[in-house]
Amino acid sequence: MILGRQHRKLAVMSNCIRICRCLKTYPSTIRQCGAGRSYSQLSSMQLDLKRALQSADSQSVNGSSFSDRSQLKYARRLVIKLGSAVITREDEHGIALGRLASIVEQVAECHQEGRECIMVTSGAVAFGKQKLTHELLMSLSMRETLSPNDHARKDVRTLLKARAAAAVGQSGLMSLYDAMFSQYGVKIAQVLVTKPDFYNDETRKNLFSTLSELISMNIVPIINTNDAVTPPPQDDNLIKSKGKKVISIKDNDSLAAMLAAEVSADLLILMSDVDGIFTRPPKQEGAKMIWTYNSDMADVIQFGKKSTVGTGGMDSKVQAATWALNRGVSVVICNGMQEKAIKSIVLGRKIGTFFTNAPTANATPVETLAENARYGSRILQKLPAVDRASAINALADLLISKQAAILDANEKDIAIATKEGTAAPLISRLSLTPAKLKSLATGLKQIAETSHTNVGKVLKRTKISENLDLTQVTVPIGVLLVIFESRPDCLPQVAALALSSANGLLLKGGKEASHSNKALMDVVKEALATVGAQDAISLVSTREEISDLLAMENHIDLIIPRGSSELVRSIQDQCAHIPVLGHAEGICHVYVDKDANLDKALTIIRDSKCDYPAACNAMETLLIHEDLFGGPFFNDVCDMLKKENVQLFSGPKLSSRLTFGPPQAKSLKHEYGELACTIELVSGMDSAINHIHTYGSGHTEVIITENSESATKFQRDVDSACVFHNASSRFADGFRFGLGAEVGISTARIHARGPVGVEGLLTTKWILKGDGHAAAEFAEGGSRTYVHEHLPTDN
Repeated sequence: MILGRQHRKLAVMSNCIRICRCLKTYPSTIRQCGAGRSYSQLSSMQLDLKRALQSADSQSVNGSSFSDRSQLKYARRLVIKLGSAVITREDEHGIALGRLASIVEQVAECHQEGRECIMVTSGAVAFGKQKLTHELLMSLSMRETLSPNDHARKDVRTLLKARAAAAVGQSGLMSLYDAMFSQYGVKIAQVLVTKPDFYNDETRKNLFSTLSELISMNIVPIINTNDAVTPPPQDDNLIKSKGKKVISIKDNDSLAAMLAAEVSADLLILMSDVDGIFTRPPKQEGAKMIWTYNSDMADVIQFGKKSTVGTGGMDSKVQAATWALNRGVSVVICNGMQEKAIKSIVLGRKIGTFFTNAPTANATPVETLAENARYGSRILQKLPAVDRASAINALADLLISKQAAILDANEKDIAIATKEGTAAPLISRLSLTPAKLKSLATGLKQIAETSHTNVGKVLKRTKISENLDLTQVTVPIGVLLVIFESRPDCLPQVAALALSSANGLLLKGGKEASHSNKALMDVVKEALATVGAQDAISLVSTREEISDLLAMENHIDLIIPRGSSELVRSIQDQCAHIPVLGHAEGICHVYVDKDANLDKALTIIRDSKCDYPAACNAMETLLIHEDLFGGPFFNDVCDMLKKENVQLFSGPKLSSRLTFGPPQAKSLKHEYGELACTIELVSGMDSAINHIHTYGSGHTEVIITENSESATKFQRDVDSACVFHNASSRFADGFRFGLGAEVGISTARIHARGPVGVEGLLTTKWILKGDGHAAAEFAEGGSRTYVHEHLPTDN
């Protein structure tokens, strides 16, 4: 008796947690679901949560589908349709097991998250064909033995009828699903239907009653049509069932749409063998993917042929999707062969075509913004350098003349951040002041001054042969995507660098600075308008996930993340096809040599750590020559750092020398990003260099010494982007380097390294001028010879 109550209590707790996960609310309720709760209390909580969930669901029931992809994470009830082309092998005789296993895994994960999943599957015919082919071949092998000239074996595939194959394959398909789902502890049930079942009120009522009961028992219904007896498809789109219009069940797309509407699903996913809806058949030239579709777009689509495997084409999918959408069901048509498609969709990622009734006219697709940026880059490249410089100067002046509007927008962001309890250092990064805007304007004017010789600069000239000259010149990279956090002041800096280098630019800022970024972008657009290149730079203000932007390798040439090490590392990890310029960590070292001026050392150490501890160029590890450990300097530096509220940690060598002292650092390869640092002893310069190479990130290293030979050796041997002598690590900055501003700091060894200004945003191309030259003329015995003479560049 007691055991039964415990089981019921655990079941109710499980339901409560599943419902809470779906709602994304009631976190306190989840915490309260503990052993101290009685069965009756938990049952009451479950009832309250179900009522809340039903209230949330009523929006969809009343015909209000999700208006934005980001809302799909709240979808509770999913209908997932697997097209024949998705789960059938290319030879059409068998199931694509690996693909199906991946889909089953995703459905199981959604189910375990608390979502209610219904599957509509094809595949019985393919499964049956595989089995029947084997049986027929076995039968025909005897006939072939008796009559070697019998060619019936060649015609074995034409002997297979789809209905017979379906009859043979249905049980096998369900056994396969059962085996796969059982690996995740998920129970399934087959619901075998014929199309007339939907047009008879009694069978229709029984069908949806059964589905409702299965879902309530935490079972995943798997629905497939009884293709062994199914009648020919209807030709009309709508038929009447006792006066009620329902969609004609012509294929599994319309079947899935009908089910989704009847069970009040939140989301219908139609999985096909194409990425989504295109303006014309995908293989045709000029076909463009439609990421977001509404009924106004019906006239811009040209449909191609239907699938060779299934019964429906893309036009039937669009009709089914539109029908379901008009009944409050959100729909995504996607490529079922794409990895993790279902999970990506419910996370709000840009996968497939999203159907919505919400107006889309105000939101420019990011692909269009990128194409505009490409075109804008070419406009900028054609302009004289003086015009690009003029636009940058105009931007600098607008930062001052439009100061009031910019600061008003910034105050809105700060007010929101303060209300949300944002930490003071982050608010400091977020805030703009008249002084910051003045400093920005000064930096932009420096960029304008240096922009006259950036693009088209001749780097090398070579005389290949008589009247055959080769020139290497600088050109823009193309389209840049800069992703930045918190600091809105980087927007005009990066915009000016893109203008100077004639690159197109997409900017993706954090939502915490949305008002400031919009105000600053208005100023950038006004400056661009002075040279007729308004679309060369755009702010991506749609709700695109960063992962979606990172997949746009056909539109974006270089990604530059600016922000925390977590942001940079995440982007580097996710981006597989677009180069990323940046650094994941800023583990900077300051080494105090035995020949150091100790007063200089205290000044440099304080500035390197305390001037801006959150910066990537702040000192994280202080290396001290062991000869200085016994004197007053060690105590002086520790006292100075403690007065600055720096938390100290010791390296293993220092820790072994101290009886009482700072706790030992958990790792010597750690970026604190705050008022904290590690102190370690080294036996000499070689030891310091080895330590830096072992634990550093290749960002910035400093030596403090009065021995010029030691400084030269250190700066030669340390393999980092920036290596300083008797100067603070905080000088590793584009503005301080005289670059005007920086687009970021790179620790890579290819292309750009260190603070990246305009030159880091340029690449080169080769220009060859000849006079009827042919390569064959330079072959052995030919009439021409190579000279390869270096010529002056005249820069």
